[in-house]
Amino acid sequence: MLSGFDMALKNSANSQSDSNDTKQTIIVNHQLPEVVVHPIVLLSVVDHYNRLAKGTSKRVVGTLLGEMMDGKLHVTNSFAVIFEEDPRDPRVWFLDHNYHENMFQMFKKVNAKERVVGWYSTGSKLMPCDLEIHELYRQYCPEPVLVIMNPQPSELELPTDCYYSVEVPTDDKYFRRTFQHVPSTVGAYEAEEIGVEHLLRDIANSDTSTLSMRIGSKITSLESLITRLQDLAVYLGQIAEGKLPQNSEIIYQLQEIFNLLPSADADLSRAFNIESNDEMLGLYMGAVLRVTMGLHNLINNKIKNREAKEKIVSDKIAARKSSLDATVVAASTDEPKSGSDDTKK
Repeated sequence: MLSGFDMALKNSANSQSDSNDTKQTIIVNHQLPEVVVHPIVLLSVVDHYNRLAKGTSKRVVGTLLGEMMDGKLHVTNSFAVIFEEDPRDPRVWFLDHNYHENMFQMFKKVNAKERVVGWYSTGSKLMPCDLEIHELYRQYCPEPVLVIMNPQPSELELPTDCYYSVEVPTDDKYFRRTFQHVPSTVGAYEAEEIGVEHLLRDIANSDTSTLSMRIGSKITSLESLITRLQDLAVYLGQIAEGKLPQNSEIIYQLQEIFNLLPSADADLSRAFNIESNDEMLGLYMGAVLRVTMGLHNLINNKIKNREAKEKIVSDKIAARKSSLDATVVAASTDEPKSGSDDTKK
């Protein structure tokens, strides 16, 4: 989830990259709603990318459907559209808006509440023709949102970046808009959560235990936290050196973060140590119990194998003894017959 602090950091970085162009001053609209992307949209975009552009440098484009709810824009559905662009000149592109209109009419028959709220594009950054495509979508939605999704993210963060177009004072009388980044999250309804859980259950590795999965998720969270703290340290260092201007919004966010932190007094540290020791003791006792049960099963197995081996040996001895006794009895019965035959002669 991209927090307000992450959004502010990105906005500050964008303002630094545009600081050389002093003639443009972005008119920020603070009433732009937060974007909530639902899991079915992420799955649809990944499927679209894998079918058409996986292993290539191409990108795919599609339409986003959703509705406003609780002051947030919920992107609940999407569909692919026919899109082509010249790899040598990205400003030369084609989008089949007739196909888009036909698809939207069919989706509207299924769910009348969903309307066109914007469009999506795969990749990791904005392209030169994105503003022109955005203006095309303004014919179907007064304030469309652009969601850039990275199907192959390399960092420990959400693979989505959301943008609205805002007006800027420029010398161009016909084109006076630019993109502004807005915060985005991933949310789901109860039915979607159940479906995602079943999907993850099907693709999860059955050899991996629940404890190892929990530990892996904790490690991933800590790595993400370390990345955020490093970005924070770099940003504050650049402010201290005078390379970046001070941003009041980021300072307020930092103050809220520090206010949420518990006071590091002696009692709190002792409580943390006690709880950590209790958890470690439980893990240690569990490991000892697991090893003890393993040794117990091993000893029982060896005893059973030895008893089975002794039984096989005793059965062989008994069979050999019985066969020997039968041979002796047969020999003893043959001796009197031979003696009587000699007497008759």
